[in-house]
This record gives sequence, C-alpha cells and structure tokens, in this order.
Amino acid sequence: MKKLRLILGDQLNLSHSWFNETSNDNLYLMAEMRQETDYVKHHIQKVVGFFSAMRNFASALENEGHQVIYFTIADKNNPQNLPDLIDQVIKDRDIEKLEYQLPDEYRLDEQLKDICEHISISSEAFDTEHFYTSRDELKNHFKGKKQLIMESFYRMMRKKHHVLMENDQPEGGKWNFDQSNRKKWDGSPSIPKELSFDKDVSDIVEEIKKAEVVTFGNIDPKKFPWPTTYQECKKLLDFFCSDLLTYFGDYQDALHTQQKYLFHSRLSFAMNSKMLSPKEVVDAVVDHYHEHQGDIHISQVEGFVRQILGWREYMRGIYWKEMPQYAQLNELDNHNPLPDFFWTGKTKMNCLQKSISQSLDDAYAHHIQRLMVIGNYALLTQIHPDQVDAWYLGVYIDALEWVEITNTRGMSQFADGGIVATKPYVSSANYINKMGNYCKDCHYSHTKKTGEKSCPFNALYWNFLDEKKEFFKNNQRMSMMLSLLDKKSSDELKELRERAQEVIANPDSF
Repeated sequence: MKKLRLILGDQLNLSHSWFNETSNDNLYLMAEMRQETDYVKHHIQKVVGFFSAMRNFASALENEGHQVIYFTIADKNNPQNLPDLIDQVIKDRDIEKLEYQLPDEYRLDEQLKDICEHISISSEAFDTEHFYTSRDELKNHFKGKKQLIMESFYRMMRKKHHVLMENDQPEGGKWNFDQSNRKKWDGSPSIPKELSFDKDVSDIVEEIKKAEVVTFGNIDPKKFPWPTTYQECKKLLDFFCSDLLTYFGDYQDALHTQQKYLFHSRLSFAMNSKMLSPKEVVDAVVDHYHEHQGDIHISQVEGFVRQILGWREYMRGIYWKEMPQYAQLNELDNHNPLPDFFWTGKTKMNCLQKSISQSLDDAYAHHIQRLMVIGNYALLTQIHPDQVDAWYLGVYIDALEWVEITNTRGMSQFADGGIVATKPYVSSANYINKMGNYCKDCHYSHTKKTGEKSCPFNALYWNFLDEKKEFFKNNQRMSMMLSLLDKKSSDELKELRERAQEVIANPDSF
C-alpha cells in the first residue's frame, strides 16, 4: 500500500518510530506554507528558524534512505494550504492511505480531521512520540477536582517517571526549590559567552521575501544564531549542562540590561520543534547533576526539571482540556489596543524598552521578561487578550499556540479567570527593581507613585486593583493587596487613577 506520511513543521523528531525502517511505499510530505506563515504575523527569525530546521530534517530523512516530497515557500507548485496540498499529492502519486502525526495545535487537529473526512482514501493518526503525557492525562489526573494545581501534577509526574526521586521521596528532601530560584544577578558569578551557531540563511530570507510573506523583527542573515539540526540542538544541550546549569536555578528570574540570556538554556525552540525530546533534555540534565553532585546544588536542577516535566506538560494538558473555548476567554473584560511600541521598542520605560527590543532583535526573552515586564504591563493597561496572544505567538521563535496561549491568556493575562493561575501576576515597579537593574538608568523613578517622573507601573498597579476589586473580592490570595488598597486615602487614589488613565490613554508617549 502506497502511504503518504505528513510531517508538520513542529514534528521534527528523527527518533520517531516511523523512521525505524525505510520503504518505497512510504512517501514523507513536508511543506512551507502561507497557511502557517500568515495566520498571525511572525518574527522573521521564527519563520527562518522553522524553515531551516524543516529543510535540514528533510535532508536527514533522505540521507537515511527515506523518500521525501518537499515544497519550499516560493515553489510555484506549492498550494500553500494543507487541504489542497494533500489532495494534490494524493492524486499525483496515486496514494492509497494518508498517515499523520497528531498536531499540537487545535486548529490543525480540526483541519486534519476535516481533510480525512473528505478524501477518498483511508487515513490514520499517530502519536508524535514526543511528550511525557498523552493529551488527556492532565484532564484525567484532575478529574473531580475543583482546582488544577500545577504542583500536584508535577509531583505525580516526578513519581511516575522517577525523576529526582529516592524511592518514593523527592531527592534533596523537598519537591520544590522555587524559593531558592529568585536571586538578583549583579555581575557575579560570571556568565559564559553564549553558544551561537551563526549560520548563513540568506537564501531562506530571500525566498521569504520573494513569496511576499509579511514578517516583523530583525535578523542578520549571515549570522543566524538558533540550532536547526539535531546535532546543533544536542550541542546546545551539552553546553547548558556543562556551562550554565550550575547557576541556572539561582538566577532564572533575574533581569539585567547587559545580559539577555543569563544562565538560561535557550532550548525551547529545539524542544517545541521536536528536534529534542523533553525526556532527552531532562535525562541529560539529571545525569549531569548526578555526575557532578558536589559542584551543583539540587535547587539548580529541580528548577529546570520543574519547567519541563511540570510546567511544559501541564500547559499542554490545560490546552487540550480547555480548547477551543479557551481562546475566547476574557474574564477581566479587557479591551484596550496594543501600543505601537510593542512593534518598535520605542518607550522611555527602560524595562519594557529592553525586553521588547530584545524580543524584536532576537525573537527571544526569558520567562520573567515575558511575564513580569511585558505581560505585567499588558494586563495592568488592560489590553485585549486577543491582541496580546497574537503578539506573543508571533514574536517568539519557540511560540506555538499550545504553549503560548496557556501562558499568555492564562498565566500572564488572567483572561481565563483563574484556570491556570490562582491570582494575577501583576506588580508595581518594586518587583522589577528587586529582580534586576532595569530601574537604575530609567527615565522614571521606581519609588515615585504619582507625578511626571513616577514609574507608570506604580499607578497602573493600584488602578488595576481598584478597577478589578469586585472581580477579586473573594480571592484569598488577593486579600492582602486589596486591604492595602482600602487603606489608601481618596486623594491618593484619585492621583493614582489619573496617572494610570493618562498612561493607558497615551501609551506611546511614555
């Protein structure tokens, strides 16, 4: 039977059982499509990164003797959408069966189900063999429970997969070392120079331009820094273990004007494209820790494992439990537009200028920049979650909807009303100052709450609490902040509101 096996751009898993043997009856189909470049406006580095990784993956399959049909973005015979693509190849190659790996985005899952209903040949879906969990594992774990607490899920995962465990107890005597993972980096310890691959991707950039794909952000076509082969991904993983892991946990929440990456692994693109599996990453980190136990504290390792075995799998489980209605949630009823400076980085607020400019330059920002700087501002200024989602989904090289929307609409914007987080992640300038040096050379003063030089975050924070107090009045985790709000005099509150409304009404003036 002649089979057509579809491989999507984020299914670049060379270890998949599909590839255990070669057969002339199996044709592998890959395509760079306008359907995928255009459903949201993407950063140029994101488009280049996926296209480069896809092409390298196709070459690796061919080198192993597999037959691959590949359509580049500028190919005049490329239908540019999945239904027409599959229909065309089925007819051209006399295909008798369509096979595909389960997509990780709801829209693609629905599209492929629809395609399979309308084609005249048989079809079958296969697991991607990437995640620790199935789509429904989180839903089943929390069946009958009111709250979806990540810590409960994380502990179950640690036990089930026996990661950092001593019999049935957590290694190191604690499940979670989060309290140890909040240090401010002040220049010491020294940070190794980041590993960058600096490849020439000029040909792909030109093809994207030729195809008239609209992108944003910056790129140096002669020095593309991201890994786009399994070997490069493995090299980046090894570099993280040998050079960065020792201090990762301590400084994973730190912010600094001179250090974009600090001790972060930058492995998310490698994993989200499936070039690296989460198990391979976790096993490598845990093995390195056990081999160098005298030199690395368990808090560094647990903090990393929690992000992958816990948070990453948890967010995917939430996505499949709550979609498609999750994408429409706006429980705080926020409707303001995204400011222009999200596309330019031109703002006098130093923390936002650094975090957004870095995002535009590198298609990367670490989780505290995304959550407590950019996301914090978006929530405090009450931007519509649709616009926040679209920006985050487009700007970051690792952003795919299954992981982006749960982090953005859920954790960051609280638009889900508390499915993911028990309270909104909002703060005044105090937190940003506490975690880094962004406030040091800012145009605004982080200590001032009102007045021309006051940090906008301060007035925005109290204004947000005041405007949303009815929504949060029964939230126990918000009680302390709401009680502090109640103690503010009417005059002070009036000044704070006026300052906040000025910022919200004229965001690009600040």
